Amino acid sequence: MAQPLVGIIANPASGRDIRRLVAHGTVFDNNEKTAIVRRVLLGLQAVGVTRVAYMPEHDFGILPRALDGLSGIIAEPLAMPALGTSIDSTRAAQLLAAADAGCIITLGGDGTNRAVAKGCRTVPLLPISTGTNNVFPSFLEGTIVGMAAGLVARGCIDTDAIRRFPWLEVLVDAKTREHALVDVVISSHPFVGARAIWDLSAVREVMLSRVAPATIGLSALGGALLDHTSEADNLPGMHISLGQGGKQVLAALAPGLVSWVAITAYRRLAIDDGAQFQPGIGTIALDGEREIELTTTSVVEVRLRSDGPFVVDVNAALIAAARAGYLHRT
Repeated sequence: MAQPLVGIIANPASGRDIRRLVAHGTVFDNNEKTAIVRRVLLGLQAVGVTRVAYMPEHDFGILPRALDGLSGIIAEPLAMPALGTSIDSTRAAQLLAAADAGCIITLGGDGTNRAVAKGCRTVPLLPISTGTNNVFPSFLEGTIVGMAAGLVARGCIDTDAIRRFPWLEVLVDAKTREHALVDVVISSHPFVGARAIWDLSAVREVMLSRVAPATIGLSALGGALLDHTSEADNLPGMHISLGQGGKQVLAALAPGLVSWVAITAYRRLAIDDGAQFQPGIGTIALDGEREIELTTTSVVEVRLRSDGPFVVDVNAALIAAARAGYLHRT
């Protein structure tokens, strides 16, 4: 029987965009990412997983540095070119899925995880926040992540600790173009440019896959709009139109950047519900990064779907492992 395989996709470029200049976001340099990965590897080894495959990158060499001096870990780079774009994360996830990886650990933000989710199929993800927008991933200790991922890869954890997240399907002129994990934003910026969305005066509409008050970024608008009616209806998503003339909400749009935002309309969304955005020249941003340029005739529809990526709940996984005796010995 083959040894369980865990994949690691550590994005060397995460957490270094223009939003660092207009807010006060945490900077995760690659030395810190290396330290996190080293602790992940030690956590994996502690629960009996020693086989790792990882995304290669020519910038820094996060994994080779993390492996330096460690014994007993068999870690190999995936057979793929390192292009230095989001395509690397998607391709790495595809290769890990084809290799029957039991779990994929990611280091990055919402954008990195969106790229991974496009290729991972049903392999569960365990995302560690090292990006700018961190709604999908969580700030987790690498050692604990390694232990949970290893137990999942070994088949020690039942499916109750792994749940499927909803995501947003983006259709342009009735054809699926992309998916987003957290938010889809239509702005009046005509070009992709620096990609990051940070100037809210250009934002026209926002679609959210989840409404969570304790988040940073445009997803925080959904949490600020909760009231006694919307809080009770238990619908996961929200469609928001921005503009003067309606109520204003206070939201944390970036680390250290809290602003009042004018809202003209909003409504909650159920799974398989959606909305057609107002036409106009602009761009579509996915999870905080502009990706698609629009013309005046582009018809944009966004739907909330239930078939997003599977994600490991670290706390639930370790509780289940303890109760099953995997953290005990005599």
